[in-house]
Amino acid sequence: MTDIRKDNVLESLRNSHLTKVLLIGLLILLLQIPIFKIRGIIKEREQTREQAVNEVTAKWGASQSLIGPAIVVPYVNRSLPADNRRQQPPRSEVEYATFLPESLKISGKIETELRYRGIFKIPVYRMSVALSGCFSRPDFSEWSIDSNDILWDRAYLCLRISDARAMTKSPVLMWNNEPLGFLPSAGEFGPNQQGIHVKLADRLEGQSFNFSFSLELNGGIGAFFAPFGRDTEVQVSSNWCSPSFQGTWLPIERTVNQDGFDATWNIPFLSRNYPQKWQSSSNLEYAVSSSLFGVNMISPVDHYRMSQRSVKYQILFLVLTFATLWLFEVLIKIRIHPVQYLLTGAGMCIFYLLELSLAEHFGFVPAYAAASGAIIILVTSYSAAVLKTTRRAMVVGLVVTLLYIYLYVLLMIEDYALLVGSIGLFVALATIMFLTRKVDWYRLTSGTAAGSPVDDKE
Repeated sequence: MTDIRKDNVLESLRNSHLTKVLLIGLLILLLQIPIFKIRGIIKEREQTREQAVNEVTAKWGASQSLIGPAIVVPYVNRSLPADNRRQQPPRSEVEYATFLPESLKISGKIETELRYRGIFKIPVYRMSVALSGCFSRPDFSEWSIDSNDILWDRAYLCLRISDARAMTKSPVLMWNNEPLGFLPSAGEFGPNQQGIHVKLADRLEGQSFNFSFSLELNGGIGAFFAPFGRDTEVQVSSNWCSPSFQGTWLPIERTVNQDGFDATWNIPFLSRNYPQKWQSSSNLEYAVSSSLFGVNMISPVDHYRMSQRSVKYQILFLVLTFATLWLFEVLIKIRIHPVQYLLTGAGMCIFYLLELSLAEHFGFVPAYAAASGAIIILVTSYSAAVLKTTRRAMVVGLVVTLLYIYLYVLLMIEDYALLVGSIGLFVALATIMFLTRKVDWYRLTSGTAAGSPVDDKE
């Protein structure tokens, strides 16, 4: 008698839909193990791509940042405190004053091309930059520095270049129509930074000085500039049709089409967080670096980022697909084994691997279409065997198709993903509630289905 009761309890649990729901939830948790591994693979492939980018840009040229030009004038600071411990008189040392131009105009033309490292395509560019403007005579009056302590003969003009080794031609400075050759290093303007400078010596006699010079640079990923003029105008054009404008300021005018882009910035010095001149004791490095603006040459669609985003919705996919199969169990009394749920879920997990691997070769959109199409066919075909009829399998296939269309929309409209996602979840829940509105859950959990079963015949 005890054995019969145990068998009845086990049979009741086995036929209970509440038990099946709990088991489905356990299967979804179990499928998070391969999903976790897939996330790791996506991250690993992204790092491999980054290594390929670093290898190419290390030889060709990295992202270029131009900071300058500026005039640096050394002077003797005699106001330093004495060393009382050694009873020495007030000491003095050479410090440096930096002066920025009154006007600065930068005109750049960027010609991009793709380089290959294995299966990865890396955008690099050749950039021609023309810089021109005007300096006023450096003024020390505000700092109470004796004119005899100003070392005019050691003054120089300098420009910081983030990757100076990528210059392809030696630039020549036109200083009040006088040609002057540049020398390596940015001097005290950037002690640990790459750059170039020109010794001005006795060329600061006067009230204003016009300058102009051109640079030829190789680079990759992006190009950035600093608004060093009292009025700064930057104009950049390129044949790259997918720019990403970055930095503290966006262009006031821009045109982007299939032939490339044109962008213009106009920045007054009141917009930045540092003055027109400063002494070496001023710590303005962070303010200067924070004022950079420019453009990144990025791929139209980053398939690694899109793959990471698509994986975030995998639980929703599993829940809704399993819910569709479970509704067939509830409404039509078809028994589906947990292994069949597991195999269906495994097929949907493979989608993310297919999407990633195909995207590396063909781009994201073709990869997404091919991967989702393959999984839709796989799940629909398998459902035909599990659910016994083609008509029911087509219902499952339609649900999975709608899910992949829904996911693609979410990926393409990132700004509205939360809104569309919330509406989608509401519709899915409302559909399940509508289909199960007449189900007697008390009878169902005891193993007896409510309502009249639907005919299995087509």
